[in-house]
Amino acid sequence: IARGEFICVFGTSGGGKTSLLNIVGTIDKPTKGDLSICGVRVGPRTPDKTLADLRLHRMGFVFQTFNLLSALTAQENVEMPMILAGRLSRGERAARARSLLERVGLGARLDHLPAQLSGGEQQRVTIARAVANQPRLLLLDEPTGDLDSANSALVLQLLCELHRDGLTLLMVTHDVSLK
Repeated sequence: IARGEFICVFGTSGGGKTSLLNIVGTIDKPTKGDLSICGVRVGPRTPDKTLADLRLHRMGFVFQTFNLLSALTAQENVEMPMILAGRLSRGERAARARSLLERVGLGARLDHLPAQLSGGEQQRVTIARAVANQPRLLLLDEPTGDLDSANSALVLQLLCELHRDGLTLLMVTHDVSLK
């Protein structure tokens, strides 16, 4: 996958799409061969610290299940990867989180907990969180699978905007209509 591409992998349920994404995302290590992600060669013996650094600084993840931290507000969820990266001050993190949430149309929902947000809103918070550390690659596993058609359209529009901004996207789905 070349930098700046938006690649969609289609296939039936159980066809290995999520397994592929887990290997590309270094959640799982390949058992054979090597993989080069964002300039880092990944193999069965790659240290976990190297993989964690790669995931934190160079990749973002958006899954079908939102994986938001239920006790944190939308803004706090978006700030979390920036806290872990340790590059920005508290004020810079807050400003970036607000800006990202405004970009995804949730500027008025900063202080809401995930349970207070619709599924579409939760997925947009997830996208904002995934791009908080300015990754080079965004991995998406069925990002519209649990959304109605209106929210699916909003999420896809946002992904296309991120792609136009130069972000590389790899999305796996069984939904042929996403073509």
